[in-house]
Amino acid sequence: MALIVGIYERLVRALSAAVSWGLAVLRLDLDAARRHWADVPWRLIVPLLGGIAIAILVGANVIPPLMEAHPTSMRGLFLGLVAASLLIPARRIERVTALRVGLGLACAAGAFLLTGLPALTVSDPGLLRVFFSAAVAICAMILPGVSGAFLLEAMGIYSPTLEALTGLEWGYVLTFCMGAAIGLGTFAKLLDLLLTHRHDATMAALVGLIAGALRALWPYGAEARVLRGPEAGEPIVPVVVLALVGFGAVVALLFWSPSAAETTTSPRRS
Repeated sequence: MALIVGIYERLVRALSAAVSWGLAVLRLDLDAARRHWADVPWRLIVPLLGGIAIAILVGANVIPPLMEAHPTSMRGLFLGLVAASLLIPARRIERVTALRVGLGLACAAGAFLLTGLPALTVSDPGLLRVFFSAAVAICAMILPGVSGAFLLEAMGIYSPTLEALTGLEWGYVLTFCMGAAIGLGTFAKLLDLLLTHRHDATMAALVGLIAGALRALWPYGAEARVLRGPEAGEPIVPVVVLALVGFGAVVALLFWSPSAAETTTSPRRS
């Protein structure tokens, strides 16, 4: 969604600044902490956190019942939304080269294969596995088109994590949070660096990731993670209509929202 509304790059830089502030606090470097605190764009972060909280509260009461009642049609809607978001990083690539096309295709292939992995279940994952799984899965928070829950399922700790949360297994929960914090901080700094110095290549990679991850939203055969056409009794027209509605909504937002066409102040694009 950050990509769709045009705040993706600012969000990445905000996370990077917040990480720098946190590291300065851990080093007890108060002067650096004050500088980095001033660098964090709170006018972006505070409304964003409020919006996320509202979205969670509303979504928790609206989306699950709709997904349970109309799973295929709802996946069509999400497919349209995410497919249209491809336009955003694609049009931010200033110069298309064979290398960038190849990078996009490689990322698309990787995302396509990743979203086709069967879900694993590990009954008693070790804390080291929990730590690194959390570090990897949290990166999906700032990668458009990739689901953190999906990655946790693929690594076999989705169900154990839910059980640990409901059972208040503090050792597991704290290990997971530590892994997530370190993973998010490291990846946010890396992504900020890439957007600053390899902007167009990063946008090409995002196009590929989103395109490949569309496999996870294909309306038919989602439970078995197989690609197939509609079978007898499965809806077709509602899926197509909702996919077009989702696609059209994003295109309309791009057309009418100035922020969706955000520009960057990167010192160098390549």
